[in-house]
Amino acid sequence: MLDVIYYPVSAILWFWHKVFGSVLGPDNGFAWALAVVFLVFTLRTLLLKPAIRQVRTTRQMQELGPQIKALQRKYAGDRQKQAAEMQKLQKEHGFNPLMGCLPALVQAPVFIGLYHVLRSFNRTGTGLGQLGMSPEANANTPNYIFSTADVQSFLSARLFGAPISVAITSPQSTLASFAPYGGIPTVATIAAVAIPLMVIASLATHFNARASLARQSPEVAANPQSAIMNKLMLWVFPLGVLVGGPFLMIAILLYWVANNLWTYGQQHLVFARIDREEAAKHAAEAARRTVAAPKPGTRPATRKKPASRNSRKRRQ
Repeated sequence: MLDVIYYPVSAILWFWHKVFGSVLGPDNGFAWALAVVFLVFTLRTLLLKPAIRQVRTTRQMQELGPQIKALQRKYAGDRQKQAAEMQKLQKEHGFNPLMGCLPALVQAPVFIGLYHVLRSFNRTGTGLGQLGMSPEANANTPNYIFSTADVQSFLSARLFGAPISVAITSPQSTLASFAPYGGIPTVATIAAVAIPLMVIASLATHFNARASLARQSPEVAANPQSAIMNKLMLWVFPLGVLVGGPFLMIAILLYWVANNLWTYGQQHLVFARIDREEAAKHAAEAARRTVAAPKPGTRPATRKKPASRNSRKRRQ
């Protein structure tokens, strides 16, 4: 049912592995790691326009906040009328709430797809969702768009000695399946790669949240619900990366780091662009008001009333 996600994700990952594998070698761990990173960059590039619209939507929500609150107070006892008036207000200002969550809605299935595709390079485990294949059968079974040669290449690849499809908590049966492809990795080797990635991902999540919250209006920040969400974003979510990190394979941690680094850069570039646009807009409005305003010391122009019929007759 989810093949519509798995095949495109595996195709993008396959493309970038071929690009970097042609330079570094197909079995090189950095070639596979860079393929994961550039899968993220490809996705985020495709989502750049919706992301910019998301920022604009957030700005519009802040600008329309007083009017929305006024409607909520006015129609507090009539939910149907309140919803109709809210839709009318949104339509008048070209406001689409869906654009505010579209990037996140698209990224979620891609994350699930990447997790499944990466996990399917090694199907020897017997846990939830695993197939319990023998190492030989697994190495000779294609993985979506990847051939058996690609599967064996992935199993042979190491990033500082650790396969990127394992986690700190991977069972020994999964680790043992790597024996014919570079030897059985140790938990210490995996941890030496995974822990720094966990720390970087956690810090990046925190600083992304800090940069986003710095853009909140005082009215939004003062809202009790917003205050709770802000604390979750600043502290609980980054902590969740550290707590959940040992259960995530190294490739997923790479995805998390790359995604947060892109978000950090994108926020600064997009906000700077929108700030320049709004500054130019305000400057243009101020210039128009200056041109339209009467010069100091001059009386406003008054329109002459048309002469009445009797006065025209007297002049004749």
